[in-house]
Amino acid sequence: MDLELLSRIQFAFTVAFHYIYPPLSIGLGVVLVGFEGLYLKTKNPQYAQLARFWIKIFALIFGIGVATGIVMEFEFGTNWATYSRFVGDIFGSALAAEGIFAFALESGFLGVLLFGWNKVSPTMHFISALLVTLGSMFSAVWIVVANSWQQTPAGYHLVGHDLAVRAEITDFWAMVFNPSSVDRLLHVWVGAFLAGSFLVLSVHAYYIYKNKYVEISKKAFKVALAVATVSALLQLLLGHHSAKGVAVNQPAKLAAFEGHYDSLAAADMYLVGYVNNKTEQVSGIKIPGGLSFLVDGNFSSPIKGLRYFKPEDRPTAVNFVFQTYHFMVAIGLLLIALTLYASYLLWRKKLFQQKWLMLVFAFAVLLPELANQLGWYSAEVGRQPWVVYGLLRTSDALSKAVKQNEVLFSLILFTVLYVLLFTLFIYMLNKKIKHGLDDFAIVADENPTTKRDNPIMHS
Repeated sequence: MDLELLSRIQFAFTVAFHYIYPPLSIGLGVVLVGFEGLYLKTKNPQYAQLARFWIKIFALIFGIGVATGIVMEFEFGTNWATYSRFVGDIFGSALAAEGIFAFALESGFLGVLLFGWNKVSPTMHFISALLVTLGSMFSAVWIVVANSWQQTPAGYHLVGHDLAVRAEITDFWAMVFNPSSVDRLLHVWVGAFLAGSFLVLSVHAYYIYKNKYVEISKKAFKVALAVATVSALLQLLLGHHSAKGVAVNQPAKLAAFEGHYDSLAAADMYLVGYVNNKTEQVSGIKIPGGLSFLVDGNFSSPIKGLRYFKPEDRPTAVNFVFQTYHFMVAIGLLLIALTLYASYLLWRKKLFQQKWLMLVFAFAVLLPELANQLGWYSAEVGRQPWVVYGLLRTSDALSKAVKQNEVLFSLILFTVLYVLLFTLFIYMLNKKIKHGLDDFAIVADENPTTKRDNPIMHS
């Protein structure tokens, strides 16, 4: 493998591993706010018990997410020095804003969330849960803004010459609200809501299936199902709107999504298929003119195909982008079907009698995570050969001093380290789930409106 491909694989691996955790923490935070809000409203101690249990899992996810995210910042300097110089002014602003406005808020009130059960009122604890969740969502804002600027640069000018050229902000808010940032942020947020809510659904479906903590798990399942159902339906609309933005701002990427090669012609939409990039042919099941209809509302509207662009400006791994995009869409539709069916059964008061469905939900936690990963791969590989769209090619963004064997060696080390971290995470998560909710119940003589015990003291 050449240096560029190795460096891309290394960065993709570290980002993909890190991206397991932030969506979980964002989505789980939303469900936690629901539990705490319902406890304030109903005074039902079971909602406080659920909040205590899930806060411990939130802290575990948050900790590993922070640890795995640090590595990427070092990779910018070691493997992508030219890129770092080019985008330093842009990324510096966005990442500084994340630290000031998001991470400080999230980590600060996480302390109150974890250790404040005996120290603050239930109302203040609810506010802390809300602020921690908002902090995690604000963190996503600045990361997505930085990444979206790579996709659709705005609010900048170029200074310097040759290897010293770099982008410099001329309009901060134009940079923040670049043409793709809002669409992509909403898409990321809702994907995170799905990831977190399906984690809660999975655990409590497992408890119901095993006939453990049945009554309290039914309450948790209903809250998480409401979040998941709304999010699944909303994601369909947001995904469609985001794809229309890609059609305007990155037409070569959209062409790769559907394997559309004709220079300027009506574009089909494939349900399943395979792209042969050498022959520039796609085989599979398609809806003739389907992509044209989704983009423009007309089955015969012309869409720019890959042949419209110079060969050096086209995505190269077209089949990879095609498959990841279509699997992402398929999972999204499956999540809609699953949540709507469960909601229908809940309305009919038959949901929790369906043990087979509880088993399905126990494993369905993998689906939103997989969809989030596939969506990221589609967006990033589909942007190639540009690391900053239209401005800086990936091949030109590499560090000049790094050697292939150095990248390969560090990739192997990262793989070993991350496998160990993931194993530890699964072990700790499984331990907390198997341990159950008993230690988090409010004792009979405790006044739940004035006193809470500290869940950190429990084993």
